[in-house]
Amino acid sequence: MSAPAIDDSLQVLYRSHHGWLQAWLRRRLGCAEDAADLAHDAFVRLLVARPPQAAPVEMKEPRAYLTTVARGLLIDRFRRADLERAYLADLAALPPALYPSPEEQLQAVQALRALDALLASLTPKTRAAWLHSRLDGMTHAEIAAQLGVSVPRVRQYLATAARRGYELRFGAALPAASA
Repeated sequence: MSAPAIDDSLQVLYRSHHGWLQAWLRRRLGCAEDAADLAHDAFVRLLVARPPQAAPVEMKEPRAYLTTVARGLLIDRFRRADLERAYLADLAALPPALYPSPEEQLQAVQALRALDALLASLTPKTRAAWLHSRLDGMTHAEIAAQLGVSVPRVRQYLATAARRGYELRFGAALPAASA
């Protein structure tokens, strides 16, 4: 399948459903600009999710698919907004002498977003193992008992979390281990 055929199918999908998706998002957000941004992001996510050699986009229910993608983007947006509100509320409670600079605030928000993305990408048990290890300082044996799994499984969960963190941080998978 050639790249132009893929591009054509995405263009048809975009032309046929972009306006509808943007209106759907506008009703939920109450803001035309944010709706336009998220509608665009939904199509970018579709484009990025498809390998270059993939077949043309032919869906039986394209609006259902686009709605699912858009809902995920809305959830991500609301989660980020909640994180920022909590951070700003904590900042407001600080005495002025301890208030961080704008650069430090930006770094903290970026770190919170990266941590949120990492946690959202992990399975529930992997996330729990990582949190118990990092926040509670639990040993592998304690985590295993808490989660009802073996110690080697805890090690696997923590390795998975570390690998996923690396992938999110650097945008690439870890190089294969050499034998």
